[in-house]
Amino acid sequence: MVEKPADLYIPPDALEVILETFEGPLDLLLYLIKKHKLDILELSVHTITKQYVSYVELMKDLKLELAAEYLVMAALLTQIKSRLLLPVHKELEEQEADPRVELIKRLQEYEQFKTASENLDKIPRVQRDIFVANALLGEKTVPESLMPNVDMKDILLALGDIMARAKNYTHHHISPETLSTRERMSKILQQLNSATGFVEFTQLFLLNEGRGGVVVTFIAILELIKEQLIECLQSSPTMQIHVQLVR
Repeated sequence: MVEKPADLYIPPDALEVILETFEGPLDLLLYLIKKHKLDILELSVHTITKQYVSYVELMKDLKLELAAEYLVMAALLTQIKSRLLLPVHKELEEQEADPRVELIKRLQEYEQFKTASENLDKIPRVQRDIFVANALLGEKTVPESLMPNVDMKDILLALGDIMARAKNYTHHHISPETLSTRERMSKILQQLNSATGFVEFTQLFLLNEGRGGVVVTFIAILELIKEQLIECLQSSPTMQIHVQLVR
């Protein structure tokens, strides 16, 4: 499937959660830096530009309209990378400022405000974190073991890997098939219902359907999460993402 089918129905708000994941280009940059354990002061422009552009391309594949500020940041990273590749004369070496300095300063300031905001949000609030209640626990009550929630950013990166692998199957398609989001949602529920336990996130995708099929499956997963029919879990932030039915 090379192009998205004309009769494919995509709910208007199905993918809004993706754009809301990052608060802006600086938030995306900061996330990528932490994800790859980079030092802000020794910022590798080549690495971070490659990752940033990959995210922008993923948004284009999903037919999302990117805010202009994301594209401006992509242009800025490309400019900085180009300036670093140009040779500098020894006479001007001391006068030539590092093109990364201004970006690093902006990232440091943004990180400070972001950290302060997160710390304020962690302060317990009445009627949000603290509730007055009276309850008696049974003597044999065992606390439920909860798995950590999956960050939407990790799901997006996992989707990027699947989209890259799906490219290898695009040329195998001879005739297009009609892809339905609702039908795919039903198949995913059947697959999870017949499974004996968790199902890996990647096993829900059929790579031989190409990029169009991957997009339809991802939209179906978002809709099922939105309707609270399924949930994504990780044993730790670096482990494989798993999916299960909401019990």
